[in-house]
Amino acid sequence: MQHFETMAAHGAGSARYEGAVSVPIFQTSTYSGSEQFSYSRCDNPTRRELEKTAALLENGAHGFAFSSGLAAISAVFSLLRQGDRVLVSDDLYGGTYRLIQQIWSGFGITFAFADLRDPAVVERELQIPTRMVFAETPTNPMMKVLPIRVLAELAKARGAIFAVDNTFLTPYYQRPLALGADIVIHSGTKFLSGHHDTSCGLVIVGDRPELAERMALIQRTLGNALSPFDSWLTLRGIQTLPLRMEKHSRNALAVAKYLESHPRVERVNYPGLPSHPQHDLMREQTTGTGGVLSFSLKDDRVESVLRGGKLIRFAESLGGTTSLITYPQTQTHASIPAELREKIGITPRLLRLSVGLEHTDDLLGDLERMLK
Repeated sequence: MQHFETMAAHGAGSARYEGAVSVPIFQTSTYSGSEQFSYSRCDNPTRRELEKTAALLENGAHGFAFSSGLAAISAVFSLLRQGDRVLVSDDLYGGTYRLIQQIWSGFGITFAFADLRDPAVVERELQIPTRMVFAETPTNPMMKVLPIRVLAELAKARGAIFAVDNTFLTPYYQRPLALGADIVIHSGTKFLSGHHDTSCGLVIVGDRPELAERMALIQRTLGNALSPFDSWLTLRGIQTLPLRMEKHSRNALAVAKYLESHPRVERVNYPGLPSHPQHDLMREQTTGTGGVLSFSLKDDRVESVLRGGKLIRFAESLGGTTSLITYPQTQTHASIPAELREKIGITPRLLRLSVGLEHTDDLLGDLERMLK
């Protein structure tokens, strides 16, 4: 098997038409006389190349590309039936929480939230018939690390589908399918595309043909498949993914160490720090720690930090070339009730930082200005 860097640079190689080195953008909605393609909602050569590449990088059997990360998650929830129960990590992206509470819960599906770091809690929850276990790791925004292999074993023992959102680490650092997961999800908008210029979601299914067949039906029926141009942009981003992830991680570790020693910072949540509660687990099940962290201030002067940077911009999203700082309280996690936010640690003093590719010294200098 080729090394990851080679696979990322070359992709799956299924769309090499007329000797083109770069995968062409098949900007067409319909086809005539093709044995493989008929209508781009159902299949498209550019999107197919992305889907095969994503499956290749995750060691999966089948890939499916959607219009956004939330569209990908919604497609995974479309595997469920009325009366099903889903066990979900209590700390997760606010958009996923909103999707669960305001959309999918209305279709007769029960969602139970729990701290999935604790196998005893998970085992107890799975005593109740459960169709799916859905996890982020590291979680957004508290950067909790979940034991993928243990969760996979517990889910399998109960016949539950185990789905993992791998957005923060990407397959370069973490491969949940190899640890026992059934499905991997990505917001390809983030690190995979990596340039703040596209919206993309990916679902990769392991060796579960029945799930892949159902997912293919969901994709072509719901009509939320990724466009050819956005597929091409994501493919282009993936080619440099290994280089970018290495730099994101080096910068993030330097920033985390700086923040941990700063007198205005109360706590830093970054699994690359030895002080992180699951630091050893992170080293065990991944090969890197990624470019996202969160931290809490000791005081309430949040606004000056959010708007004080020249390089680090106050904006939502993450995983791009430039650093972004976010206020979960009113942005990414505003849809989560205040009492639940407080319970999982999303306080009014918590900030999330996506560390970009800038020079480390410039980033630290910008943080010094922001924290004055």
